[in-house]
Amino acid sequence: MINTGNKKMDINIESLSYDELINLNRKIIERLKFLDSFHTHKEMMQFNLGDNVSFEHSAYGLVFGTLVKFNKKTVTVITENQQKWNISPRMLKKIKKTKDEIEP
Repeated sequence: MINTGNKKMDINIESLSYDELINLNRKIIERLKFLDSFHTHKEMMQFNLGDNVSFEHSAYGLVFGTLVKFNKKTVTVITENQQKWNISPRMLKKIKKTKDEIEP
């Protein structure tokens, strides 16, 4: 019995042949990849090109930069010292400018 939210699915995999199991596995993997892609896209839409962002790196600490490109699974960030990073949008935080940083 598989619980999918409000619905319960009863899948008896014991009766499936080897080929049927391979096919089911392929379909499950395709669906998981689609859902992952959907969630990544949704996370990317929280940002715009040119946004000031930050992310935490285990060796470098807090890194600041500007979002310059949307890729298939990542975004490209150019840091303050001109390093290029391809980062999962899950790792990014948008930085809001303070009044002192906004030019009159």
